[in-house]
Amino acid sequence: MELHSVTLHGHRVGLRLAGEGPVLLLVHGMASSSAAWTPAGSLLAGPKPAGDYSLGAHATLLRDLLLVLGYEQATVVGHSFGGGVAMQFAYQFPELCERLVLVGSGGLGREVNLLLRALALPGAGHVLRLFCRASLDDAARTLVGWARRVGLGPTPAGEEIGRGYSSLIDAHSRAAFLRTLRAVVGFDGQRVSANARLQLAADLPTLIVWGARDPIIPVDHARRAHAAIAGS
Repeated sequence: MELHSVTLHGHRVGLRLAGEGPVLLLVHGMASSSAAWTPAGSLLAGPKPAGDYSLGAHATLLRDLLLVLGYEQATVVGHSFGGGVAMQFAYQFPELCERLVLVGSGGLGREVNLLLRALALPGAGHVLRLFCRASLDDAARTLVGWARRVGLGPTPAGEEIGRGYSSLIDAHSRAAFLRTLRAVVGFDGQRVSANARLQLAADLPTLIVWGARDPIIPVDHARRAHAAIAGS
């Protein structure tokens, strides 16, 4: 899987290109990377700009990325926050979205994990900085190494959580995470909802994928979205 970077609006954007055929655009969630979609390694990540982290800005960035790469349409797959971006993309640029796949997507109801709601509070960044330190990450890696040696290898989900935690040690990544989170989540829950516009996706082939015991966003959001999007 090839690693590339392109410059959009003065910022370097990291991406992976692989395969041939119809375009599939994969959008990961907060504190995540392309490793959530492939075991091929970490993304050639660019710097984290101090710009607009709203859903609309992310959707526009995806539009511009497709244009720069010369693609006319894409099947857009969004996980968590990326699901909200994918829905916003389909709403803003329906001519570019061939199909939509939502995986544990945000933007379908207010309910969300209490920890994320707490991190949206003022001052939470100072607390997050105390918990996201290199020394703690080193200790966690040592523990994982010991577990592997005794035959207790981590699960794929556990490894993804570890990668997300490690990314927050970097101050710029941590600031970008908090800006992204606060664009869509407050202490009272998710602030942005696509529910009022889901009927507009009736003619868009849509697949909804969710974990029955998802601890971040409840599976009821999937059921409501399925009921609202005809043919999903």
